Amino acid sequence: MNRPQLPSLAAMLAMAVPLLLMPQLALADTPTLNSGDTAWMLISTALVLLMLIPGLALFYGGMVSKECVLGTLAQSFATCCLISVLWVAYGYSYTFTEGTPYLGGTTRIMLAGLDLKSLTGTIPESVFVMFQLTFAAITCALILGSVANRIKFSSMLAFMALWFTFVYIPVAHWVWGPGGVLGGTGLTGYAGLFGFGSTLDYAGGTVVHINAGIAGLMAAIVMGKGHDFDKRRKNTPPYNIGLSLTGASLLWVGWFGFNAGSAVASGDRAGMAMLVTHIASATAALAWMAVEWMTVKKPTVLGLISGAVAGLVAITPASGFVDVQGAFYIGIAAGVLCYLGTQLKYKFNFDDTLDVFGVHCIGGIVGALLTGIFAVEAIGGVRGALEGNITQFYAQVVGVGVAIIYCTIVSYIILKIINITMGLRLSEVDEQTGLDRTQHGEMLH
Repeated sequence: MNRPQLPSLAAMLAMAVPLLLMPQLALADTPTLNSGDTAWMLISTALVLLMLIPGLALFYGGMVSKECVLGTLAQSFATCCLISVLWVAYGYSYTFTEGTPYLGGTTRIMLAGLDLKSLTGTIPESVFVMFQLTFAAITCALILGSVANRIKFSSMLAFMALWFTFVYIPVAHWVWGPGGVLGGTGLTGYAGLFGFGSTLDYAGGTVVHINAGIAGLMAAIVMGKGHDFDKRRKNTPPYNIGLSLTGASLLWVGWFGFNAGSAVASGDRAGMAMLVTHIASATAALAWMAVEWMTVKKPTVLGLISGAVAGLVAITPASGFVDVQGAFYIGIAAGVLCYLGTQLKYKFNFDDTLDVFGVHCIGGIVGALLTGIFAVEAIGGVRGALEGNITQFYAQVVGVGVAIIYCTIVSYIILKIINITMGLRLSEVDEQTGLDRTQHGEMLH
């Protein structure tokens, strides 16, 4: 009788190895906490908060009259507090959970279900919630620069709440949310809204800067010119340019968290995003200074810091997609075009007090469109026009156009409703007295 053949040692190993490896293979597909990524995102979150309080507050506060400094600082501080609460209540859920292509779902209302084990990629979801909270807060606060010296504090709070709800949340979901209509996340081979593919916006050129810039323009138009507009157009110096320079410096440092933090990881892409952010800002500052020097015969400190911020704005959508050469050209374009953009208010006679439209909207458009030209596949996985993919430029045009149209219409409606029901603007007497005494009962000495 024939005995059954026993498997050889080699055969047994061949069968056993796959079984031994299966648990490891399964674990490899499961996101796990990475302490290095988490540490970087904690730092990035703190840096973005630094951009708002004190960065933006000082940047804006130094450029208004002495009678409005405290009120302008308070606008940024109060906006940070208000949007923080609304983000936790419903903002995060409707932006970053699965729902429709146009709006997220309700699974994280009041952050329900969020615990220590909840992850976003390789970091705690709580850190991602906080990181994105700072984006929402600074976007809303940026708008106020257009009307900082003449908006009532109560009306400002009402506008912030409504604009955040009906403009920021939907647009952020379209661009960054799961299955968002402009590209979002979790979509493979997406044809795009009009067939040109997904809109690229690494850290907020469309969501943050174009959005805020258009809203600022609408606020300036609806509220009308300030009592001192003609005086300011003669280049009357602001109250304390030193405060503004300090604020701009904090914005520059904080912007590394804004852009490099948008990698949501500590790695090579974050490093490149940091480098191109710095180069674009430095280049834009020099470009703005050169144009201003040729135009008004002096390189002003205000122009130098405004150019740096313009460069930061323009590189924001591109920071995870372009190389240093692309950042250099984006910086030049931002410095020149944003300087020209700030002159539009005098040509068309609208009072964008601190140049929110000229710097943020124009800079955001420049950066978003040039992303479609300078995107490098080896960096962000997407080819731009210079690498033969002209379609990506068209996708950027679609994203910019949709954001401008939607934000223009909805922002205008919100502003008109508040103006009719509450009134947006200080009385002429209160405006001349200043925000500090009329809105807060306080003043600088």
